[in-house]
Amino acid sequence: MPETPLLDRIDSQIVHALQRDARLPLRDLAEIVGVAASTCSERIRRLQAREVISGFHAEVDLTALGRSVEALVFAQVRPLSRDLIERFHHDALAMPEVMAVFVLAGGDDFLLHVGVGDVQQLHSFLVDRLSSRKEVVQFRSSIVFTHGRKQALENLRPPAT
Repeated sequence: MPETPLLDRIDSQIVHALQRDARLPLRDLAEIVGVAASTCSERIRRLQAREVISGFHAEVDLTALGRSVEALVFAQVRPLSRDLIERFHHDALAMPEVMAVFVLAGGDDFLLHVGVGDVQQLHSFLVDRLSSRKEVVQFRSSIVFTHGRKQALENLRPPAT
């Protein structure tokens, strides 16, 4: 995948503002970044075309979805191969309890972010769904008490000129 081109100051401001509130009216967004609404609209379209902006999402309370218990599950799979990694990644994402999958380097091969209703459901997921898979040779889990996530990520690259 080619490297995403650098963002100029205006594009960076648009991206930052939309991360904070993707429902921000175009007129308000244009005023924040100091450009005409038509210019702002065109820049958003180009950011989407370049896949800098890949979508707009609603943040939902996990408890409302019956996921009051979160856990991080580290898993090792064998025999390690590209096909197995891709298949396990795909299969894990298809599990309703799994919210995110990370492929890792180091001692563990995967990190699964899991959300379930209670500790018993977590236990059932680990025993019935994960450990029953023949390719999973080891796993360990940690219950998440709290977690935070930045609402808007800063651009770490210097703005394009």
